[in-house]
Parts: sequence; structure tokens; C-alpha cells
Amino acid sequence: MDKNEKVLLRTSWVSTIGNFILSVAKLIIGFISGSMAVISDGIDSATDVVISIVMIITAKIMGRPPSKKFAYGYEKAESIATKVLSFVIFYAGIQMMITTIRGLFSAETKEMPSFIAIYVTIFSIVCKLALALYQYKKGKKINSSLLKANAINMSNDVIISLGVLVGLLFTFILDLPILDTITGLIISLFILRTAVKIFMDSNVELMDGVKDEGVYNKIFEAVEQVEGASNPHRVRSRQIGNLYMIDLDVEVDGSITVSQAHEIADEIENKIKQTVENIYDIVVHIEPKGQCRDNEKFGLDENMMN
Repeated sequence: MDKNEKVLLRTSWVSTIGNFILSVAKLIIGFISGSMAVISDGIDSATDVVISIVMIITAKIMGRPPSKKFAYGYEKAESIATKVLSFVIFYAGIQMMITTIRGLFSAETKEMPSFIAIYVTIFSIVCKLALALYQYKKGKKINSSLLKANAINMSNDVIISLGVLVGLLFTFILDLPILDTITGLIISLFILRTAVKIFMDSNVELMDGVKDEGVYNKIFEAVEQVEGASNPHRVRSRQIGNLYMIDLDVEVDGSITVSQAHEIADEIENKIKQTVENIYDIVVHIEPKGQCRDNEKFGLDENMMN
């Protein structure tokens, strides 16, 4: 297991333990205090525990060496896991929304929640903020889409808990217990929004795209610095985990030797690696000048960047 996978695994365990403690605390206090908002917040934290467990499993899968079936390795397991997480979060949001809507239209007399609900919510805000910052810092360090997505989810949890706190304060100030249920409904909508965002972001990698389109400008700039290389075309880039897989065709003088063309290709690879971070592999196809075919189906050329 390499350094990045160890960081992912360790960070996931910290997240699992932290969210488990928060989830249990909020669910118990939520039921004792009778606060629908706190219970909803507790369910949200329970989904974070599931997310963290998925992250741990993913880290172990990513640590496997390439095989005959998966010659590129298992890095894309991270993208699949991110997609799974979006469904888990969405399901939790839907369940919470249904529960709160039923509570709003219930004929039962709504009772005021206990004041202890405020204390557990403040505790949740502090702990969630610390976990979110920790996840984001580690995610940025190893450029992990999974950790970053979970950090975004946790930062939204902080906002959710703040909303719970505000809702509880107004519930006590105005003596309107229905505000607690309304707060729970608003929380469910925030969770659904987070799920949709994570789902859409994960589509890019699974569709062999790139989140930062500026990587193509960097590739063309790198090729321009190599003497003897011209007309970079059919340039393609996709992400395997947090790493870039780059393919491109380049024209050279057709009269040079194979060794000289190979040296130019090596220089192109080195220049790209100096310009673009997190490279998985680079494949440079050398062509004699004037052999470029028109209307290539795949890839980009410099004209497409204007």
C-alpha cells in the first residue's frame, strides 16, 4: 500500500470513529429530548459512518497491484465509491424528508423538545468542523476526490447543525415546537442537494473526462518547448483516481532516425511531467510531418482551445 492509500485509510478510520460517536450521541439525545431536528441530524451522521466504512473498503481495493483484468490498476475504485456515497446520502435525505413531512401534517400535539438538544448540537458543530477540516487537509494533500467529497459533505453537516441550533433557539424563544420539525425538513433538503452535487462531480471521472480543463493548455505549452516537435493533436486526458493518463500524437521530421524520434518523445514526456502534477502515464505517438489525418474523432488540437 503506497503513502496516499495509507493516508486515505487512516483518515477514513478517524472519520468513522468520530461520526459514530456523534451519531449515537445525537440519536440518543434526539429521542430523549423529543427533537425531530436533532434526530435528523443524527441520521445524517449515521450516513457519514457508512461513508467512512465505504472509504476504508475503497482504500484497501485501491492498494491492490494491477492484474490481467485491470491492467491500469484499481485507482478508479475511488470514483465508483464516490458514486455509491452519493446514493447513500440521497437515500438518507429522502427518508428524512418523508419523516419530517409526516410530522408536519400529523394530527398529534407537538411537544417542546428538551433544552439538552441545544448542548448536543453545539458539541456536534465543533466536532464536525474539526473532522471536515481534517478531511479536506488530507484530501488536498493526496488530491483524493473521495476525501474532498466527504469533506464537503461534512462541511455541509456543520451548516446543517448550525441550522438545527438556530431552529432550536427559535423553537424555545417563540414557543413553537413545529419549528423543530420544519428545521428537520430543511436539513433533508440540504442533504439531497449535497448528494446531487457529489453525483454530478463523480460523472466526470467515470466518463473519462477531466475536472480541470486547463490541463490541455499545459500539455500544448509543454510540447511547444520541445525542439523538433510540432502539431500536437489527438490530445486526450482522463483521470485514474487522482492521477492523469495522457495520450497525444505529435509530428516530427520524417527523415530523422527512430532513436532521434524516441528522444523527442521522451523530452515531451519530461516537459509534461514538469508542467502537470499527478501523472499516471503518458503515451506519445510520433508521426512524420504531414501525415496527420483530418477529422480525427477523438482528442483535441490547439485550434479547439481557442
